[in-house]
Amino acid sequence: MNLLERIGPRLPQSSGDTLKAQLDFSVVLRLTIHWCSCFSSVLHITEERFTFILVTFKNPSLSSCLKPAIQVQITPTQGEISVGESKFFLCEVTGDAKDIDWYAPSGEKILPNRPDIIVSRGDETMSTLTIYHANVDSAGIYKCVAKNGDKEAQATVQVKIFQKITFESAPSPQEFNEGDDAAIVCNVVSSPPPTIIWKHKGSKIQAAKDVRFKILDKGHLQIRGIKKIDEGMYNCEARVMARGEIDFRMIKVVVNVLPTIRARVSDVNATADIGASALLACDADGFPEPTVTWAHNNIVLENGDKYSLGEDGSELEIKDVKKVDEGDYTCIAKNKAGEKAEEVSLNVFVQPKITYLNNKTASEFDEQVILTCEASGDPTPTISWSFENRVFTEGEQASWTRPDKYESLDRNIVVRSHARVSSLTLKNVLFTYAGQYLCSASNSIGQDEQLMFLEVRYAPKILGLVTVYTWEGNAANISCEVEAHPGAAVLWFRDGLQLPSANTTNVKIYNTPSVSYLEITPDSQNDFGSYNCTASNVMGSESKEFLLIQAEVPSSPEIQQVDPFSSTAVVSFEEPDSMGGVPIIKYRVEWRLPGQEWKSVEHDAKDDLISITITGLKPETAYKVRMSAINGKGEGESSAVSSFTTEPVQYSFTNDSPFRYSNAVTVSSETPPHIAATSLALSEYAGEPSAPKLEVKVQERGNSLKVNWIKQDDGGSPIKHYLVRYKAKHVSEWKPEIRIPQNSEYVTLSGLDWNTEYEVYVVAENQQGKSDPGIVSFRTASDPTTIPDAASGGSGLGTGAIVGILIVVFFLLLVGVDVTCYFLNKCGLLMCIAVNFCGKAGPGAKNKDIEEGKAAFTKDESKEPIVEVRTEEENTPSQGGGPTEPNETTPLTDPDGKTVKEEKTKVGETEVKNATAEVKTVPSEAPQTNGNESKA
Repeated sequence: MNLLERIGPRLPQSSGDTLKAQLDFSVVLRLTIHWCSCFSSVLHITEERFTFILVTFKNPSLSSCLKPAIQVQITPTQGEISVGESKFFLCEVTGDAKDIDWYAPSGEKILPNRPDIIVSRGDETMSTLTIYHANVDSAGIYKCVAKNGDKEAQATVQVKIFQKITFESAPSPQEFNEGDDAAIVCNVVSSPPPTIIWKHKGSKIQAAKDVRFKILDKGHLQIRGIKKIDEGMYNCEARVMARGEIDFRMIKVVVNVLPTIRARVSDVNATADIGASALLACDADGFPEPTVTWAHNNIVLENGDKYSLGEDGSELEIKDVKKVDEGDYTCIAKNKAGEKAEEVSLNVFVQPKITYLNNKTASEFDEQVILTCEASGDPTPTISWSFENRVFTEGEQASWTRPDKYESLDRNIVVRSHARVSSLTLKNVLFTYAGQYLCSASNSIGQDEQLMFLEVRYAPKILGLVTVYTWEGNAANISCEVEAHPGAAVLWFRDGLQLPSANTTNVKIYNTPSVSYLEITPDSQNDFGSYNCTASNVMGSESKEFLLIQAEVPSSPEIQQVDPFSSTAVVSFEEPDSMGGVPIIKYRVEWRLPGQEWKSVEHDAKDDLISITITGLKPETAYKVRMSAINGKGEGESSAVSSFTTEPVQYSFTNDSPFRYSNAVTVSSETPPHIAATSLALSEYAGEPSAPKLEVKVQERGNSLKVNWIKQDDGGSPIKHYLVRYKAKHVSEWKPEIRIPQNSEYVTLSGLDWNTEYEVYVVAENQQGKSDPGIVSFRTASDPTTIPDAASGGSGLGTGAIVGILIVVFFLLLVGVDVTCYFLNKCGLLMCIAVNFCGKAGPGAKNKDIEEGKAAFTKDESKEPIVEVRTEEENTPSQGGGPTEPNETTPLTDPDGKTVKEEKTKVGETEVKNATAEVKTVPSEAPQTNGNESKA
């Protein structure tokens, strides 16, 4: 039974009726599209069965529904078009259709020749409606109608025209002045109207939380009192929620800052009439960078002969400044935000200049002399006076006796100033007032100075020492130093007689502009005494008596202390109380053993000489010492005798144990001879220290070395330092000398060459000189070889395992060689064991050689190696058994007939080991050249 027969009786016969029917799932699947077009709605469908409830039929009868019909379908079923876009709709017809027409929303049939809407038919079952550049008028319901005779079918599609998000005005950048209420423009249109969201620095601007921000009616963003920190990129984002449409524009916001201006120097001083320039400068800030201009007396200044503007206009140079250039200059900074101005004052001054200053002449003891100085300048200059290192100013009085301090009570010097004139009054004129005086005029912008000379005329004044010491036969000069103006004539007198006279042949006179010298060579006591110097000029004269006194030998120095050492002694002393009138030239030191003659040495006298060292003394010996001083007259008396005893010699000894230590041993007259013999002979003492004893210790790194030394006898004087030199033995050049402090006991030598023999010299030095060098030689270690880590290579074998394997292989190789030698050449370790322990000869051994107990060499013609074998005679039981030990007289015969001696070997295991080493093979054609190499 077909589907129609099954459901036919149950279907209503007229439209508007309803039918409740329950169909099997299989039946529903077989419904055709023709039947489905008859139903207007399906109210409910279950999952397990399709139950159609309340089906309304469009056709008047069931029979008409079931007949074949024309069907129309529009793709897409609905359409949304953005303004300005184009879109097409496809009308597909099922069944035979003669005409397919499209109707506009107004109900009019769309003709093919319309420019904005075009209808085209592809074939009998398809027609296309294309809407180009849609606008708002294009919206509505479009209908596609298919006809074939009396058959007709239609379908509709609703076309909606919408406005996409469009930014009509969102300029970038947008500029505002700092502090203004800025409105950032972002005009956006769409249908429906969009939602505007503003973002800055990646964050959404929330106007509800920040009162500075406000979203205006058109979506513009207002920032109240915009600041420089608000500058940057802003994101104006538009959204249409219904379509999920979004678009944005990035708007750059620039905040212009009103210029700020600051004069570098608000008051500029310049000097007129010297061709100098004045520089006025101001610094301007703002955004954008402001332009700077200058104005003076409401006139804008430009580059020219008088003015020069810097590249950015911030500096104004006024050339060849004149007094008329003085005044206020305006620095103006201007940008988009506005302009600011700052005043800079130019003060033009005139440099001081001294216009009057003349030299003066006065006589000593005049009541006063007035020095006058006049100067010009603007502002009015201050005038001061100076003489040598003293400065005089108005209102201050200076004392010549206290030049470093002004005293109001001393009115000998008075400075007075009025307007541009200053006077320096010197009262009670003295000869010391003479000289150059400096007048200085200064104001805030400069200074002028000029010198004048005050000439003071005065009578001679004689200076110099009045006593001179000498001795008979020694010439002496008496100096008469004269100060006078004008210059003075100098005469010498003795007992009223002018010198030189006819009776004085031992007197000479030498004159210079300021000094007269009287040279006297005393012949006798009569030449000593008083001499008169008289100086005269137009202002007066002056005389002075000089005494020539007989010099004496110095008194004796005083020995303060004697510090003895083993071979030296330091004598400290004080200089004599009396020098005898002339300087001490030398000091003499004398010493002696009790009952023997005095020995002496002289030392030149120096200013810092307070001690003298005596050398060449014997240890543990009593001495006496005295001193005397020598001047030009002669040697003075000796000092009181002082006694002292020298110290014993100090030596050091060390034991030879691995833990070394040193003990100081005093070698004296009571020291046993066997100890004294280990040191230097005590009969010679040169004063130099003994050579230090050296020992070497290799450091952890093999090319570094620590050299220790043990101090020996210091020679009676403290060691000052040690001198270290070293070099490799195969080179001739020494390394630079190293100086080590006296309290050090070692030196470390680093960075030495590997596997190199070095020699080191260490010398001790005291006040008397240097010791003989302590010498030590050593060899540095070999350069360490780096063994790579087996684990890092991934082999899995350690270094020990590899070495063990190599030893085993080598041992097996030796065993193989030894067995071969035993059977082929009757030699080797097995041969030795067989002969010496088992008493058996090897296979093929010659009985003659065994009986004779001598070495035999076998040589065949096949160029086999010659094997040198040594065997011992077999012992009979009566001889105690076992092999006899070879002696040094047992001969070995070389191939060339030479005889060599064999070293003694040990018995037992040691003998076996030696036997292994005593087997040597050499090519038959190579003759034996060394007896030691031929031992078997």
